[in-house]
Amino acid sequence: MKPNFQEMSRKELRTYVLAHRDDNDAFYALADKISAEAANKVPLPPLKSLDDIENYPEFLDKLRGNSGRKE
Repeated sequence: MKPNFQEMSRKELRTYVLAHRDDNDAFYALADKISAEAANKVPLPPLKSLDDIENYPEFLDKLRGNSGRKE
């Protein structure tokens, strides 16, 4: 019986995939998790200074947990 890949953390699933390299279901579940996490990222070009971060309010909103909501 296979574990529930949806309930596993990314780290647990990665460990499982490395231990069970022939388990395609586990591999695809890990790929889906990585893809879902990447979809939540805000693209940010390289900063020229730490003060430059203020030019990216959507990134700061995400860090603060505002999910991009305007107040």
